[in-house]
Amino acid sequence: MARFVTIETVALLFNLSPDEIYRIECWQHIVYVHGKGLSRFVSYADFPPILEAEPPTPQDMVRWHKRWKSAIAPEFWTTFYGYQFNRATSESQLLAWGQFVATVKGLLSTAALQHLRQRYQLEQYWWRHF
Repeated sequence: MARFVTIETVALLFNLSPDEIYRIECWQHIVYVHGKGLSRFVSYADFPPILEAEPPTPQDMVRWHKRWKSAIAPEFWTTFYGYQFNRATSESQLLAWGQFVATVKGLLSTAALQHLRQRYQLEQYWWRHF
């Protein structure tokens, strides 16, 4: 699951700029993050799958469910995917992110999915009308 760990995701997770992340170490079961005012161990389950990596496997799904405290993805996943919708540089990239989120929708809460649908529709509106 290390393939889902990126400096941009870590920066968003801890509300830092990518320049403020000094080191990321992916260990067997956990990720170590060292940044400005930050030294933390993070579970791989906190990192959402990304478009740029190989898609999640059924084995990944099992690992996530084992590590989460509830049956749904952490709230950060909703923040992350909303951020990706917002920073899409083209309508086709927005569509790609929307299709990708559809592949992991079973991991998200109903409220999170509704929020992401609204964000997607808003971004789609902006791309089509401006």
